[in-house]
Amino acid sequence: MTHPKHKEHDFSLKLRQASVIEGFADYVRWQRSLRNDRPDASVPDMAPVSINLDLTTACNFSCPHCVDSGIINSGRQLDLEQVKKSLDTLKAHGLLSVILLGGGEPTLYRGFGEVVRYSKEIGLQVGIVTNGSKLQRVTDVAHLLGKHDWLRLSLDAAIQETFDKLHRPKTGVQLNDILENAREIKSQNPDLSLGYSFVIMWEGLEMNGVPIAPNIDEMQKAAGLAARYGFDYISFKPCLIRLPDLHKETLLDSVDRQKQEEIINEVKKRIDETKDAAGDRIKILESVNLIAMIHHRVHELKKQPKTCHMHIFNSVLAPDGIFHCPAFRGVESAKIAEADGYAGEENFQKTLENLRRSIDCFDAQKECDRIACFYNDVNWWIENFITSETPVASLETAEDDNFFF
Repeated sequence: MTHPKHKEHDFSLKLRQASVIEGFADYVRWQRSLRNDRPDASVPDMAPVSINLDLTTACNFSCPHCVDSGIINSGRQLDLEQVKKSLDTLKAHGLLSVILLGGGEPTLYRGFGEVVRYSKEIGLQVGIVTNGSKLQRVTDVAHLLGKHDWLRLSLDAAIQETFDKLHRPKTGVQLNDILENAREIKSQNPDLSLGYSFVIMWEGLEMNGVPIAPNIDEMQKAAGLAARYGFDYISFKPCLIRLPDLHKETLLDSVDRQKQEEIINEVKKRIDETKDAAGDRIKILESVNLIAMIHHRVHELKKQPKTCHMHIFNSVLAPDGIFHCPAFRGVESAKIAEADGYAGEENFQKTLENLRRSIDCFDAQKECDRIACFYNDVNWWIENFITSETPVASLETAEDDNFFF
């Protein structure tokens, strides 16, 4: 059973955009060739449509719910010239967007502003996810960003006490200061999409045995703050836990059915109350896995096709290497190259061959059976399209808009 998606999360629509559809068609033809006893068929010579670019592992917060806590503050960062060379190579092969986030706080990277400038100079859409502690560095480049670019602040709270408990900033960062700075950026560049990110924590959540402070009763107030400070939207998502034994992100894992029902009912109630109170003052976005959670579909998101087709359309470039999935950031089984794997044509071609082997060998049915996969619906859509008799040419082309995955 499917449920309505926000346009931002309709990945099958994104794959049919005018600038993407030929690459998608080439991938379908390749997969069909492989399945028709042509193992020598060449993987399409294409870059990911979108990459998560993790500039540094450094972070000035110590969030107990951070799924990347095992890899942050390792002292590693990407080389700026290597980043530029990688972006050049990827752009030449079809890269359309880059998201600066993950594995650390991107604004702590010394060359943060230059990466943003260069990404825009070569025509990429840019998304920035930040904890908000160094927003001046975003302010310095905000004028370069346009209507297809966005800035999202990971706040997860509506009051300072909860903000401190959930983020444990190493300096005296004030939530109100972050909101004021965000409002200033929006006033300087109204075209930039500004988002307030809120990961929902409920009673009983723990990460590595450490209790996580609940914030579920602050959802409505956070939406009010988002509206007051000029945000375009507030996005809600459920808290994921990274399994320490398997290094995988999961949702509602090892939670008995009665407790699941209690959690789901409470979350749904709070979402409904927040929407009613917000009215049309602020756009409220729900993540793919939150929608699945509310509609009792989490178990469906954990059932994957054998082939993870999103391998080829999205990847993570991080100081520790290139990974085929954000949920497996830093996990060796999902690593397809070292951090220089996109830096230059020769390296790119080697990484493409590694990607082919990964697509062939990585069994998503097994490896992702506890992950509430963000790409579950689109992976199944691609799988069903490949196995159907539907001609690739019959796909209806969509207008270019949002290239973020």
